[in-house]
Amino acid sequence: MSRGGRARAWVGLVGVLAVAVAGCTSNSAESAPSSGAVSSEATATSTSSAPAPKPLALALTPADKAAEVAPGEPVTVAATGGKLTEVVVTGQDGKAVPGALAADGATWRNTEALGYGKTYTTKATGQDSGGKPATSSSTFTTAKAKRQASLSMNPLDGQKVGVGQPLAFYFDASIGDKAAVEKAITITATPAAEGAFYWFSDKEVQWRPKEYWKSGTSVVVDAAVYGKHFGNGVFGREDRKATITIGDSVVAVADGGTHQMTVTVNGAVARTIPVALGKKGHETPYGTYTIMSEHTNYVMDSSTYGVPADAAGGYRTKVAVASRMSNSGIFYHSAPWSVRDQGVRNVSHGCINMSTENATWLQSISNKGDIVVVQNSGGPALEPWDGLSVWQVPWETWKAGGKK
Repeated sequence: MSRGGRARAWVGLVGVLAVAVAGCTSNSAESAPSSGAVSSEATATSTSSAPAPKPLALALTPADKAAEVAPGEPVTVAATGGKLTEVVVTGQDGKAVPGALAADGATWRNTEALGYGKTYTTKATGQDSGGKPATSSSTFTTAKAKRQASLSMNPLDGQKVGVGQPLAFYFDASIGDKAAVEKAITITATPAAEGAFYWFSDKEVQWRPKEYWKSGTSVVVDAAVYGKHFGNGVFGREDRKATITIGDSVVAVADGGTHQMTVTVNGAVARTIPVALGKKGHETPYGTYTIMSEHTNYVMDSSTYGVPADAAGGYRTKVAVASRMSNSGIFYHSAPWSVRDQGVRNVSHGCINMSTENATWLQSISNKGDIVVVQNSGGPALEPWDGLSVWQVPWETWKAGGKK
């Protein structure tokens, strides 16, 4: 073949090869890269962008070497960057304190309170997201109480009460840290009701709703006072709990001018009762009373408010029906001796007189905590501290908290 022929042949071969290469390049551009190449790149990208696992952190409360710990405060352990696998709190006697681990393993809390003046050790074990274990511990001591204050409550568990019933709490020691007491007492109403605490003294606090309870309300009181520090070395002695029910709305309005009492039940007038209030010199204080207690065959004794039974104006008389309205001795009660005056004039020593039949009926439809309003009596204003007369305090004053 001549030199020119060989040259043309190489040109043709190069052209064919160029087309073949171009064809392969075109097919490669139109189709996806091979799976092997993608896997390799994705793996490299994933490896470079994956965040480092968070280290496990365990938070123990009380902290190590903590002293004067209130035994009613919770012992807790919280895990971040992983979960708890075991928590053991041991007393100085070697006994473990019962507790509960949350389902997600994030927290643990004791379910039994601690003792006074004792040493405890908490040991917590957990693991991070990669399964690496870690432990932490703390040793702490609880406070010794200078005095343990007992708590009494009114009303009591299981009672049905009226729409005006406040929740009263009485301590047998003076309370310095009143905010701590309010924090320790939880009140849950269904349906919900806005309410507030009001301190009548260093030993007495009451809680009431802004307005009368709704009939049928369920109220749960949880006074978790054990081991809580209430100031000046005073700690709560024992928790108290109560579930109460609000009954029908029974409101009675006694008018000293008309000598009539109008009784409404759930907003409807149920009966109008002829009554006699306090006579001149013994005028019944006016205001909103809350029934404190109900009695039958009760002895009315003037000496309970300072007048000897054998003195002029004194008395000691048994009555068939009596309901206490105040600590100062105001009742509504059966008074068969004054039936002719009832509905006509005021002749009592301050109580609300009515017939035995009317008193029996009224007591039969009502509960302690029901409301009695006295108006036009000519007497002084009812004092809020006299009995359970909490409705004598305006709401804005009440929610300010009283003698804090």
